[in-house]
Amino acid sequence: MKMSMHQAYSAVHAYITKDGSEIRELMHPSVHGNAAQSLAEATVPVGGRTLLHRHSATEELYHVTAGEGMMTLGEKRFRVRIGDTLCIPPGTAHCIEALGTSPLVLLCCCSPAYDHADTELIDTAQWERCAT
Repeated sequence: MKMSMHQAYSAVHAYITKDGSEIRELMHPSVHGNAAQSLAEATVPVGGRTLLHRHSATEELYHVTAGEGMMTLGEKRFRVRIGDTLCIPPGTAHCIEALGTSPLVLLCCCSPAYDHADTELIDTAQWERCAT
């Protein structure tokens, strides 16, 4: 596959991931030919949240670009705002909820690249704080 060094935002179509967030894959090995990571823009609508989940192999970096939210990261729960950056180690349960009056938008970098098969949904009855 030939590597594409440039991706126009207008050419990227959104889809819903296994955790329920709307994603635009800005750069992904299966499409662009890059080797080791993916970069996506995720949008969580006002009042929405992703499902509690974890990735066994993937490390994720989140960088908030719009809105604000409540992050559950392992045993911790805290507010996030524009400019905040988070590291989510492999195997760490997490979810994020949009707060306020505008959608929460974040960049998500995954290494290795995002793969639905590496997403394990977790029964939220075990993690009630994430469901509220």
